[in-house]
Amino acid sequence: MRHWMICSLLLASTSLSAPARADHAYALWGKPLYPQGFSHFSYVNPQAPKGGELRLVSNLRYSTFDKYNPFTLKGSPPAYLSEMLFETLLTLSLDEKATGYGLLAEDVSVAPDGLSATFKLRKQARFHTGKPVQAQDVKHSFETLNSKYVAPAYQSLLIEVAGCDVLDDRTVRFRFKKPNRDLPLIVGAIPVFSREWGMEQGKPKPFDQVVMDTPIGSGPYKIGPVKFGKDITYVRDPLYWGNALPVRVGTANFERITVNIYKDNTARLEALKAGEFDLMRFNSAGDWARRLYGKRFDSGELKKGVFETQLPSGFQSYFLNVRRPMLQDQRVREALGLAMDYEWMNRQMFYGAYRRVRGLFGNTDCETRGEPGAAELALLEPFKSGLPEGTLGPMTEPPRTDGDSSLRANLRRAQQLLREAGWTVKDGTLRNSQGQAMVLEYLDSSEGSVRVLSPWMRNLEKLGITLKLRVVDYALYQQRADKYDYDIISLNVPGTHNPGQEYADLFGSAAVDQEGASNYVGLKSPAVDAMIAAMASAKTQEQLLPACHALERIIVHGHYLIPQWYSTTHRMVYDDWRLARPVQTPAYSTGELWAIFTWWARQPPGPPAK
Repeated sequence: MRHWMICSLLLASTSLSAPARADHAYALWGKPLYPQGFSHFSYVNPQAPKGGELRLVSNLRYSTFDKYNPFTLKGSPPAYLSEMLFETLLTLSLDEKATGYGLLAEDVSVAPDGLSATFKLRKQARFHTGKPVQAQDVKHSFETLNSKYVAPAYQSLLIEVAGCDVLDDRTVRFRFKKPNRDLPLIVGAIPVFSREWGMEQGKPKPFDQVVMDTPIGSGPYKIGPVKFGKDITYVRDPLYWGNALPVRVGTANFERITVNIYKDNTARLEALKAGEFDLMRFNSAGDWARRLYGKRFDSGELKKGVFETQLPSGFQSYFLNVRRPMLQDQRVREALGLAMDYEWMNRQMFYGAYRRVRGLFGNTDCETRGEPGAAELALLEPFKSGLPEGTLGPMTEPPRTDGDSSLRANLRRAQQLLREAGWTVKDGTLRNSQGQAMVLEYLDSSEGSVRVLSPWMRNLEKLGITLKLRVVDYALYQQRADKYDYDIISLNVPGTHNPGQEYADLFGSAAVDQEGASNYVGLKSPAVDAMIAAMASAKTQEQLLPACHALERIIVHGHYLIPQWYSTTHRMVYDDWRLARPVQTPAYSTGELWAIFTWWARQPPGPPAK
């Protein structure tokens, strides 16, 4: 665990630097879209009525919850709890790539030397207890999220923050170890909670013992009725302090939001058709194409909405755990990827609904193509001897099975790679020089994954490789994932237009042996660490892009991930007789959360006017 140290020299340098101008927003690049004094975001309806109920289904993989604390490592919190209850100093708009507008903070100022950011809290900001949100609460939240009791991702994200100073009851300053344009947005996004949360007889409990204590946040919703294992209801705080803020006008319109939990996908779908809830997002192309029918669809009560977005593609992929000896050879990992026939799957199983993931930064300026430029080479050259083969050449592409390519050719290439790595087929089984068979296990918490996995398993059998599906309940799955006890897992990592320090948790060396971190492939590479550091410290986009491209080249050429697929749309079924929505869909809409915070209830319910 990294200990956070207060650097007196840094403190002196920031306190003596020239004063910075306070502003209503902070833009990572360029100027904020919305000027000082704006009335509301353009994608909301400022006249949206308050009231009514939104009923939806949990978007989480687990089928129950056992805690109210979303920040600790162990246990499962209810869906959407953090977003509903805890507010942040800044909040992002959904029609810009990286601009934070004041929420708890009325203004933000960044020191000219880039070594600190100061936030002034709003006088009216209140917790659900009615007490004011103070700078001491911000400092407490920051220090708690950096403690040993919290999931390691927070420590990785905040590793370049030197400390937090309370200047007065409403002013807090974060000090940075070095200039980093992303850090004001990172600290501005820290969830803020009351110092009184988890107090027992006037004394704070260790944070990992704050389990079922009712959270004390400042958001527009509080926890209402709860049926453990079945549903949770969030109720709008009638005394919510932020209704008139420009960033909140037209949002948080539902009086009650109930999140239902179902044991499996079939039960969810039948409950939707039966009218048990009003909105459901679909990730299954098969369900979307074949199973959405019935009286409520025929009448127009239930509608299928396809909402286009400009979100980064992210990198949903199979993660290969190189901690396992069988997966440590780059040639073996490449061979496994050559056996996956994405084009056939998209055509036969996904109804052509998806696009192939190509790397880490698809659909952003950071996406890498072609030969590396001079700036990329300058970053990579010092690590040349330790880079995956091909990194300094043209950007590799995922294998294809259409056009001039074929599965047969890919499997022949895979056989050649495996032979080069010391694996040969004996009696139909691929074995190494010690006679050990290549048997790999894919770990998942859903039996439904067998449908998608089966074509890949059959192709691997042609190479003599056995891939077994191991389905466990979510609690055990999470436990094994936290301990990196698997060969292969599948994860959907959301993308970003502005990658930075968060990638240290995904691929950084410091996270390799840290239980509960997110370095699921087990990568330990000085080159990767250097590229992430270069991304995090970039002062301009001209500095950021070569670092992003260099990192993407290393990861993709190393074949640590087998890329899957993504969609450029949100597919959601919603009750058009009960719900209304804004005309404009923001470019960076977040699916269910966009509906939760900007849609509203029809009053009274019924068919909309023609």
